[in-house]
Amino acid sequence: MTILMGVVANYPMALAAGLGINAMVAYTLVGTSGMTYADAMGLIVIEGVIILILVLTGFREAVFKAVPTHIKTAISVGIGLFIALIGLVDAKVVRRATGTPLELGLGGSLQGWPVLVFLFGLFLMLILHVRKVKGSILIGIIASTVLAALIEFVAHLGPFDPESNPTGWSLSVPALSGPPVEIPSLATLGHFNLLGSLDKIGIVSVVLLIFSLLLADFFDTMGTMVAIGAEGDLLDEAGNPPKIREILVVDSLAAIAGGAGGVSSNTSYVESAAGVGEGARTGLASVVTGVLFLLSMFLAPVVSMVPYEAATPALVIVGFLMMTQVTDIDWKSPDIALPAFITIIMMPFSYSITNGIGAGFIAYLVIQLARRRGREVHPLIWGASVLFIIYFTLAPIKAILG
Repeated sequence: MTILMGVVANYPMALAAGLGINAMVAYTLVGTSGMTYADAMGLIVIEGVIILILVLTGFREAVFKAVPTHIKTAISVGIGLFIALIGLVDAKVVRRATGTPLELGLGGSLQGWPVLVFLFGLFLMLILHVRKVKGSILIGIIASTVLAALIEFVAHLGPFDPESNPTGWSLSVPALSGPPVEIPSLATLGHFNLLGSLDKIGIVSVVLLIFSLLLADFFDTMGTMVAIGAEGDLLDEAGNPPKIREILVVDSLAAIAGGAGGVSSNTSYVESAAGVGEGARTGLASVVTGVLFLLSMFLAPVVSMVPYEAATPALVIVGFLMMTQVTDIDWKSPDIALPAFITIIMMPFSYSITNGIGAGFIAYLVIQLARRRGREVHPLIWGASVLFIIYFTLAPIKAILG
């Protein structure tokens, strides 16, 4: 699907299983009222088909074009802050605390070799970036991984555990545990049950779950598409990328393919901004990424040597690059600045692109109504805002419906 994005849409945006949707699948779908893994994948296939229909009918594209330009800019800035926070949290530079939501390092102090690897990678990328060295992000990741492997070889730190090993490696240990090449398993391919959930949770619950998946997928892609295009200067004056229809068709097909492949809903992912930050401007970047994805299936042991601490400095750097667009927002106009601000802060604070977009839409609508300009709001923004209100209150709605 990443290769298809490059060939059909000519856009430097890759696709992979959406992590937010993965969490929904793991903690909301699977195991709920006896639902199986295959039942959950069936719901994702249905969601993908529906969203593809919305693209082919022009609805999804129309919603995207109806979004005000300043909201699109705010989406890009918010995503920049969001991925920077992800990078800091994943590398354990910022952690959950007992007295506060977050704190620096462990007990308010930076501790452990993995954090040193993160700082090494971050400052190496910063130095290379300001010196305009091509490939600065990739160089930083490779150098940090080598340093991490050397440290693990000598110190044997092992994997992170919040209780027994709070200064261990996150995601993976930078060491080979076997041969560097292995045959990938395709056991999940086709492992989905299209209508199996109906008998177990009923039509109302199925509709609400598909609605949640649909809204998350619908607007996550919109935000990612804007962020990538803004970073690469690929958007027109209205904030729209070229070949919107083709981009959205491939993204919708990827959702279907994800469910049919038993790997959750695939979606365009914002880490593509790392490639754009290095100069990617066309679909060639997606084609190359897709080919490397295929190779990584066989080189998984080598790829898995890269810990979070070596990779996440790239997210902080890209977050900075996306944050620079904040100057394009007119902060002296409350009509523009307030919904933009709500959009920006809700993404990192709620840990969700979709939540940020929804909050921004609702804030924009409320402010326009307060200004008695409700008629100037596009009907699709009215509709999207209502859907987001439902999305944000799904738990009480489910409780009322039983």
